[in-house]
Amino acid sequence: MGKRSRKKQRPESVPAARTRAAGTGFPAIPNGRILLQSAVIAVAVLVIYWPILHGGWLWDDDWYITANALMNDPWRVWKAFFEPGSFVEYYPLQQTIQWAQWQLWGNDTFGYHVTNVLLHIANALLLWRLFSKLGIRFAWLGGLIFAVHPVVVESVAWISELKNALSLTPFLLAMASFVDYQERGERRDYLLSLGFFLVAMLCKISMAPFPAIILLYSWYKRGRIGWCDAKESAPFFLISLALGTLTILAGNWYRHRYMFPVDAVQIGGIFSRLALAGLAISFWFSKCILPVGLLLFYPRWTVNPPSPVQFLPWLVLAGIAVWLWRKREGWGRHVALGLGFFLINLMPFMGFIPASYMNFSWVMDHFLYIPIIGLIGLFAAAVGEVDLLLPASFRPVGVSIMTAVVGLLIVGSRIHADMFLNEENLWSYTLRSNPDAWLAHNGLAGVFLQRNQVPEAIAEFEESLRLHPTSAEIHYNLGTTFLQAERPADAVKQFRESLALYSDYAQVHYNLGVALARNHQLPEAMEAYRQALKLNPGFADAHYNLANAFLQNNQPDEAIKEFEATIQADPNHAGAHNNLGGLYGQRGRVDEAVRQFQEAQRINPRDAGARNNLGSLYGQQGRVVEAIEQFQQAVTLDPNNLLARSNLAYALSQAGRVIEAAEQYEAVLKLNPADGNARAQLARLRSQPAK
Repeated sequence: MGKRSRKKQRPESVPAARTRAAGTGFPAIPNGRILLQSAVIAVAVLVIYWPILHGGWLWDDDWYITANALMNDPWRVWKAFFEPGSFVEYYPLQQTIQWAQWQLWGNDTFGYHVTNVLLHIANALLLWRLFSKLGIRFAWLGGLIFAVHPVVVESVAWISELKNALSLTPFLLAMASFVDYQERGERRDYLLSLGFFLVAMLCKISMAPFPAIILLYSWYKRGRIGWCDAKESAPFFLISLALGTLTILAGNWYRHRYMFPVDAVQIGGIFSRLALAGLAISFWFSKCILPVGLLLFYPRWTVNPPSPVQFLPWLVLAGIAVWLWRKREGWGRHVALGLGFFLINLMPFMGFIPASYMNFSWVMDHFLYIPIIGLIGLFAAAVGEVDLLLPASFRPVGVSIMTAVVGLLIVGSRIHADMFLNEENLWSYTLRSNPDAWLAHNGLAGVFLQRNQVPEAIAEFEESLRLHPTSAEIHYNLGTTFLQAERPADAVKQFRESLALYSDYAQVHYNLGVALARNHQLPEAMEAYRQALKLNPGFADAHYNLANAFLQNNQPDEAIKEFEATIQADPNHAGAHNNLGGLYGQRGRVDEAVRQFQEAQRINPRDAGARNNLGSLYGQQGRVVEAIEQFQQAVTLDPNNLLARSNLAYALSQAGRVIEAAEQYEAVLKLNPADGNARAQLARLRSQPAK
């Protein structure tokens, strides 16, 4: 596929239009003006997003970043690329960038927000460049409108939507390179387009419609799609199909292993899905044209069964399609390119194929981050055409109108960005406009839990369950909240409700065991821990709690095995080392016990109990000085530890340090005046001379 003259093989048939001829980059304007216009775009974006640069974590940011164990995995980058299923999505480049961000900034959200904002600015500039290549006179206006449009706020202000901004950059580069290839026929441009598309797909699967876009552009250029176009698009389709399939399979495997199941989306049959798709298209189109009343979750329409009026959008689309086809030799082809871009990129989200997000909203704004480009391009091109038709004297009026439009968009985006400042804003604003948003009630409950407002959290979880009673996850969340409220019986009920809906999640079995143990149902608790371990044999906390249950049940041999299993699953489990040391000591395995206590201290230097236990072992070995040192450290860490003070007092008395021993017994009696042994020992010490 070397350099060739495409004009001889494929005559151009693009209709004449009064726009600048397609070029290879920015329009031929002075560099100073380009810098000024670029600065305007950057400043406008900063004006909108400045308040949220220090905004908090939102919704699933914890899943992607703060509670993601892979962020601390030194093999994270390898797993991202070469272990599909190590995370819920196979987006290796996006996950690598987020891993690098975590290493740089940790829990400080500033760096994450800055990254999203800078990427968005870069995307606006690249879109300006692409529009210029397509011959749009007001290409810069198109880039500016994209930069400040309110429907893109969700993609920029939400940290975990990095994948949107990150993937659009190579997408635009791929499209620009393909336009160059169509113009020049150079193999280098084709390979660049293919390479950038691969990069985009490694950022997010929603780039998959790109091959259909380049076929649409080929039709736009020549009025037909030929065999050569099909061959050129084939590698793009292959990448799209391969990575799309891999992402879906890996995601399904991960969800089955690590996540609550998502309820089957009740859309209905083919007619319901057609109605939903038509309504979604018209809804998204309306939000692009008039971006008011934007929400994270919109109220869902009833489409099962559909009403006849819900098919009206398809009739309108069909009418538009016929009209554009008849006008395809003129302006109709330009409009078809813009609308086609919009619709093709929305195809994955129209509802023909059920997706998990449809359980709480049919539509979401961040799906528009790429599709809106088609409509913005049409608008910018239309402004250019109108500008050519109107007399020069009207230009100041036109500039004023465009300035007002852009100003309104900036104000709307700035107001909308406030919703993403923190989770309380996000969920409260959503519920004011959509009080039946069950997931928003669930999210607001989480906010209350962070503030330790447990009754309010319980009320929100219960409302969420009322709206969505078949959610295993909400039953689980309510159960953990009841545990926090010291209501174990209620927690048991919720965990069992959760397991009735989905029984293959080890964490729920484990928490059920915790609740049963607190409710004094030890045999049932032990069975719950065993069920958790059947599902996840490496569940360290389940081994640990089962070991403690064996201790309570006077089964020390079984407890030892479970503590050892805990340490095998998690070598840094300080509690298991400490408890195992105690059991080893009881069996006379003193050296092994000492090693376990020392390991517990290494892992948790502030563990007063481990130091007290080690001191007791040293005392049994006659190592009184070392025992005193451990007891003293235990008392320093926990001044109210009666056992450590009593042991320290006894060790000091054994060492002949009578005054110090008496002081410790006095301290014990202050903490517990009813301690008869301390009183007797103190009397004994006072009756003998000091040494």
